[in-house]
Amino acid sequence: QVQLVESGGGLVQAGGSLRLSCAASGRTFSSYKMGWFRQTPGKEREFVAAIGWRGSTTTYADSVKGRFTISRDNAKNTVYLQMNSLKFEDTAVYYCAANIDVYTGRESAEYAYWGQGTQVTVSS
Repeated sequence: QVQLVESGGGLVQAGGSLRLSCAASGRTFSSYKMGWFRQTPGKEREFVAAIGWRGSTTTYADSVKGRFTISRDNAKNTVYLQMNSLKFEDTAVYYCAANIDVYTGRESAEYAYWGQGTQVTVSS
């Protein structure tokens, strides 16, 4: 089992950058595949990015490709989401998620463990 805590959210102007962090508890973090999702009120949770357990395999939503970068540091039990060239439409609550058995990594149903979320607000 793993517990996840996100941080790094905040208010930023359009065109700016933020880096989200997700700290995981437990000694088996390197066994988990990790994902970032986001959600706005009234909408379903949306896939943003995912990373394999070694960090060498990544996948992104088309809407963030080229602007966001997911990475992980297994020694620190942490996964990151570097967000550059932020747009107003990136405003959302961002969640990190984890599971050992993940197929595509792009579906929220593939993940068993979730953090509490961190708010990202981009002003236009």
